[in-house]
Amino acid sequence: MTDICTIGHISLDKIVTSQSVTYMPGGTSFYFSKTLLHSDVDYKLVTALALQDQYIVDDLRAEGVDIYTLPSTHTVYFQNSYSEDQNYREQQVLRKASPFSVSQMPDLRAKVFHLGPLLADDIPVRLIKDLSKKGQVSLDVQGYLRRVWNKKVVYQNWPGKKKVLPYVSILKANEFEMELVTGRKNAWDGAKYLSDLGVREVIITLGSEGSLIYSEGTFYEIPAFKPTAVVDATGCGDTYMAGYLWKRVQGGHIQEAGEFGAALASLKVGTSGPFSGYPTQVATLLEQGVLS
Repeated sequence: MTDICTIGHISLDKIVTSQSVTYMPGGTSFYFSKTLLHSDVDYKLVTALALQDQYIVDDLRAEGVDIYTLPSTHTVYFQNSYSEDQNYREQQVLRKASPFSVSQMPDLRAKVFHLGPLLADDIPVRLIKDLSKKGQVSLDVQGYLRRVWNKKVVYQNWPGKKKVLPYVSILKANEFEMELVTGRKNAWDGAKYLSDLGVREVIITLGSEGSLIYSEGTFYEIPAFKPTAVVDATGCGDTYMAGYLWKRVQGGHIQEAGEFGAALASLKVGTSGPFSGYPTQVATLLEQGVLS
């Protein structure tokens, strides 16, 4: 029984900020895997990318990640452009990858399957239902809201949410995604709406304002930690969720897991690329309790 199994495409990312232009791998599966490199959880990744980009998974394997690689004609290719406000970005998709399917999946069982779709057709409903029989399903909702029109990512409501969310135990959305899915502007109201659709733990990330978690009628307010610098916000939500699930599968309380994820995200935003530190750094930040 694996602790956490992430399912999602690795992408090729072009990250454009006011300070630099960087080319690097990305996607939920990549940021999760890098964040959990020095964790003490049993972790596996199921991903798909083109043959010519196999070097990315080769590098991850060399670092110790257990990976199942599925074939895809193309690797997803994103361009993420940030303004001075790193909470917001403009996205383009230059290539799309082949979707996942039930028939392709390796025979795995996990405490938590974390799904990181990057686009609306990445992970079919049938696969979510199948995985829910083998472990808890954790879902980052953003991919289901993304449609591609003339290479530009356009966000739309998710019509299949009421059919899918009863099979999802843990759901993460940022404030914008929450409003799009629920029609609620207030995070507390949006979290309740998603809970009423069947989600056991609803996580709403609020950027530099922290995050809100709702579970079994109780709200948990998670503070944000002040970063030393704001360099690259790409993957911060994924980093947060990696930390959250890391602690939850080990029996950690919701508040503890949320604060651990927030500290990880704070450390990650101060550098370009994925989190590359160690748990001791997170522990130090939590002890200092420096809030934004």
